[in-house]
Amino acid sequence: MPAIAPTPPTCANCRAACCHLEVILMAEDDDVPEHLTMESPAGDWVMRRSRRDGWCVALDRETMLCTIYDVRPSNCRVFEMGDRDCRAIRCEYDVDDKYGP
Repeated sequence: MPAIAPTPPTCANCRAACCHLEVILMAEDDDVPEHLTMESPAGDWVMRRSRRDGWCVALDRETMLCTIYDVRPSNCRVFEMGDRDCRAIRCEYDVDDKYGP
């Protein structure tokens, strides 16, 4: 009997590990709601994160989905699900990932 391939990583089966990353806002991110942003100590505009645990404040904690997905920052848009960076972050945050970094 052939081996069954593991399910590839998807945003639906991940615990939103990438939502712990600092997201620097770019000029084209003018649709991102201002109350979800802040100026970093380095002077960049970034997505605000929870002081309690570091999650992006745009993440809905019950569904683990982005509440501003349609206007999410460009850096979030280029972060590709399942690519090497995604898998590395999943491993860093101890998300079960049979694909490795």
